[in-house]
Amino acid sequence: MVKSYLKYEHSKTFGLITSSASNVVWAPDNDFQNAALRQSKTGKAVVGADEEVKCWDVKKGELLSRWRDKDCVAEVTCISQSTADPDVFAVGYGDGTIRIWDARIATVVISFDGHRSAVTVFAFWGDGSRLASGSKDTDIIIWDLVAEVGLYRLRGHENQITGLQFLLRASTYSEEEVGGADQTINEKGVMDGHHGEPTFLLTTSKDAKVKIWNLQSQHCIETHIAQSNGECWALAVSPDESGCITGGNDGELKVWSIDLRGLAKYALRKGDEIEQTYLKERGFLRRQTKDRSIGVKFHPRGKYIAAHGSQKAIELWRIRSEGEVQKTLARKRKRRREKLLTAQNGTSKDFVNGDDAPEDLATADVTDIIVPYVIVRTSGRVHSMDWGRGAASKTLHLLSANTNNELELYSIPTKQAEKKSQTEDPPDYSRSYAVDLPGHRTDVRSVALSSDDRMLASSSNGSLKIWNVRTQNCIRTLDCGYALCSSFLPGDKIAVLGNRNGELEIFDIASSTLIDTVKAHDGPIWTLHVHPDGKSMATGSADKSAKFFNFEVIQEEIPGSKRTTPRFKLVHTRTLKVSDDILSLRFSPDSRLVALSLLDNTVKVFFTDTLKLFLNLYGHKLPVLNMDISFDSKLIVTCSADKNVRIWGLDFGDCHKAFFAHQDSIMQVAFVPHNQDGNGHHFFSASKDRMIKYWDGDKFEQIQKLEGHHGEIWAMTVSRTGQFLVTASHDKSIRIWQQTDEQIFLEEEREKELEELYENTLTTSLEQEDEPGGEKAEFAAAGKQTTETLMAGEKIAEALELGIPDLEVMRNWSQAKARQPNIALPDRHPIFLYTNTSAEVHVLNVVQKIKAAALQDALLVLPFTQVTALFTFLQIWAEKQWNIPLTCRVLFFMLKIHHKQIVASKTMRPMLHGIRQHLRHALQRQKDEMGFNLAALGFVGTQMREKGSKKYVDEGLWEEEEQLSKGKKKRGFVDVA
Repeated sequence: MVKSYLKYEHSKTFGLITSSASNVVWAPDNDFQNAALRQSKTGKAVVGADEEVKCWDVKKGELLSRWRDKDCVAEVTCISQSTADPDVFAVGYGDGTIRIWDARIATVVISFDGHRSAVTVFAFWGDGSRLASGSKDTDIIIWDLVAEVGLYRLRGHENQITGLQFLLRASTYSEEEVGGADQTINEKGVMDGHHGEPTFLLTTSKDAKVKIWNLQSQHCIETHIAQSNGECWALAVSPDESGCITGGNDGELKVWSIDLRGLAKYALRKGDEIEQTYLKERGFLRRQTKDRSIGVKFHPRGKYIAAHGSQKAIELWRIRSEGEVQKTLARKRKRRREKLLTAQNGTSKDFVNGDDAPEDLATADVTDIIVPYVIVRTSGRVHSMDWGRGAASKTLHLLSANTNNELELYSIPTKQAEKKSQTEDPPDYSRSYAVDLPGHRTDVRSVALSSDDRMLASSSNGSLKIWNVRTQNCIRTLDCGYALCSSFLPGDKIAVLGNRNGELEIFDIASSTLIDTVKAHDGPIWTLHVHPDGKSMATGSADKSAKFFNFEVIQEEIPGSKRTTPRFKLVHTRTLKVSDDILSLRFSPDSRLVALSLLDNTVKVFFTDTLKLFLNLYGHKLPVLNMDISFDSKLIVTCSADKNVRIWGLDFGDCHKAFFAHQDSIMQVAFVPHNQDGNGHHFFSASKDRMIKYWDGDKFEQIQKLEGHHGEIWAMTVSRTGQFLVTASHDKSIRIWQQTDEQIFLEEEREKELEELYENTLTTSLEQEDEPGGEKAEFAAAGKQTTETLMAGEKIAEALELGIPDLEVMRNWSQAKARQPNIALPDRHPIFLYTNTSAEVHVLNVVQKIKAAALQDALLVLPFTQVTALFTFLQIWAEKQWNIPLTCRVLFFMLKIHHKQIVASKTMRPMLHGIRQHLRHALQRQKDEMGFNLAALGFVGTQMREKGSKKYVDEGLWEEEEQLSKGKKKRGFVDVA
């Protein structure tokens, strides 16, 4: 009989506030039920947390929602909020996929797959209908969010894309201003002749180039070297689009001016080639810290700029008003004249006073216009920041996401015009709120479960946290040293930690206090283990000794009184000296043996009672980092930095099996603690290759691979029941892997692994560039062949192969039925009989089920021999007017791809003529229907206006009229019935 195993699956993730791979986005809180949140203006922070997106309430530090697609295991690398709908977010992932999320329902609305590597930056077009995405694969893709397809791919950069911004989103130029062109830009900044299409795109990349792309002709119209010393890491465009800033190495920020009027002329005059530079250098700003500038952002009101590197600081600049700049320029002119006067030893008084006519700001030095304001010092290294966009107030809000797994909101007072002083001190900023309790600041180095599996202790450098395993809430946070190992003591009321200073720290969990600190060793305590009888424990250290401690409760006198209080104490009883540093120590479950792994690559097994040497286990080529002993004390499993796992017998010290288990050092191994399901010799191994593996220690077979962590796994522990295991990683997350009722078989697992390997090599081969040595074209299709598109193409081909014979059969039957009304139904394929549909309906259903974004790539899979069959069905769909938009999409794409062959084919010409006639008739009918509906709506609107006293207004026009009134209060009229 084939042995089956129970499957372990990822269940929960906690302990992670924000991961440093993704940016942070501040979003207003639209929860109108919660008045306190609405008035606080703190908003919410939307951050990437491994493969999830988390929304945090910054004020309360609570998790509002988490967005996760079960099919995606890649890390979130980029988040952007739509400019048109604040509840729509674009999220980019490490595998190149993009998902559009609706924040209200935490659901994926649209999925795209076009990039070959991680998405790094997004830009939304003003009305939210277009999205530009940049990636590490150096490509920029423009996506249509309405049709849910990729429009085209722009190539030209030679390194990761670091900045994207659409231009001419909010500019207003009349016909006269752009030189009498026959088109104008309307109030919303959209070319009237371009039907709301984006016109220009500004991009930056790590190749130190900044480019302007014309999206109408899909080519680059201008390229500059963005930075003088290496990569360009960031791009920020001012809210009015008059200028931009690029960030590079050594704290360098370069300021550029953008000629919007020139771009408008270029866009409107299609025939004339205008030789002009639209991006002009204005100068440099220097940050105080000399590291690379990772992020630059303009405040939404445009008066302040924030920039940061990888240090614990965000630097703010202020853009001076025109009056302030003119005063500064006047002072400089006066100083220059005074210097000249002293140099020439007296000149006429007219020369000293000079001409104080105001200068043009376009010629002023950029350091006179943009001046340093304040440096905000954060508690951790900043990896991303965003401005809080509340109501207009005297305070700026700055949201910072730090690499130490923390979010902070800072309040900075704005500069008040009435305050004038000779020495301008930087303003006092304050840290208003922080989200830091639900996670550790540094990597978790040790995890331990209580005896009832209800509590989890996780310890890192500086903090010990106690978690409720069921709810994943942090119930205690305690300060400690640099913890390396930890354990709950019997009763689960006390936790003990071993730290890097050789101290044992003992904590009372109920009262959240440090009971005692015992200086146990002279070197770091790498390991500790509680004796199976629960009355003592042992520690192993780098000082080449293992020490044994008894647990005792002593009565201690209260000073100044005769009363006593019970106090927990560790009493040192024995010491075992060895020849090298001890890395791991384990008691056998029967208490007979204690095993020590040493830095000299060996494992020594001693008798617990006499501490005499019993076995020496040789074989590993590098130090053994961890080990565990099975429930029956018969097997010991060891893992090493040499990437191997070895299983030994504890009777004679013989090595049962050694196998290459992981691609990197193996940090932890653990047996299932009992043998209830016959799995007492099954064990888990966790490694720095981010993988957990489940093994059968009797058959020496790998049962399962558990993937999910995005960093090295440092710690692992298995529950007492064996129902779940907990792992902690360098990605700051703690994960629970739960045992399910699903059975797995080794043969099936091997087959799955081979299939995955085949699919990966297949898609990799499809992604190969067509011209490996040649120059790539600037414009390319946005498609990407994946296993999903290949399978979709195969489904269409299969449906066509079944459909064409069925069409012929049914046509013959119809003709025969006209002659013989009582003729029996013909023999058809079972799929048509089962669904009771015709061939044309079946093929249409197959095509409709394919995602819009994957349809074009799926159609590319079809060979030309099946194009004729497809056009046969297109003709039927057009004739019956079924799903005309989809029919047109498929038709136009196939005509574009196979144009030459179709034109040369005699059989397809009458077919195309028939399709054209049917489509024209269908489109004319739809046009008439829309015209009728518009007229009806107009009529209904007129009726409503005549009967009611209130008028229906266009919300957009209403808001623009309000802005034009510039805050002037109008008298309000109220109808009193």
